[in-house]
Amino acid sequence: MAANRKNSNPVPVGDVASGILDPVLRRRAGISVGLVQNWDEIAGPQLAGVTRPEKVVWPRRGSEDEPFEPATLVVSCSGASALHLQHQSAEVIGRVNAYLGFAAIGRLRIVQKPVGDPKPKPVPPRSLSQDETRRIAGTTAGIEDEDLRTALQLLGRNVVGSKR
Repeated sequence: MAANRKNSNPVPVGDVASGILDPVLRRRAGISVGLVQNWDEIAGPQLAGVTRPEKVVWPRRGSEDEPFEPATLVVSCSGASALHLQHQSAEVIGRVNAYLGFAAIGRLRIVQKPVGDPKPKPVPPRSLSQDETRRIAGTTAGIEDEDLRTALQLLGRNVVGSKR
């Protein structure tokens, strides 16, 4: 049975997902998974967290005889960093073309919208006073199941600690 398998070694999920998603992204957005995955390295540390490639817009060609024209890379950028990206657009285009291996991108179009983690980071609960800790322990003291009592005490600490 093992002889019928082509590859008996485990394969990373990312490789399988790239094989499936790459053709879809190329068709829909004209962009490859590799460009999105490696954007942090391509854009550099200053632009990586505030920019994201959206799509590649290829110019329409009437026939195969028309000469090749480079595409436009659409990059979303948070508002404050758009000017910085605009000043570095030639460098970003050069890096993307170096990554792709040919002069595929001729210009950059910047779309201002929020980039990054839209969820605010949760604020850790404050430290409880001894009186608050005793009150929570007293409230849960009658619970026989130790795991349930511990879970409810943790919940109580988080609820009381989140009140400022």
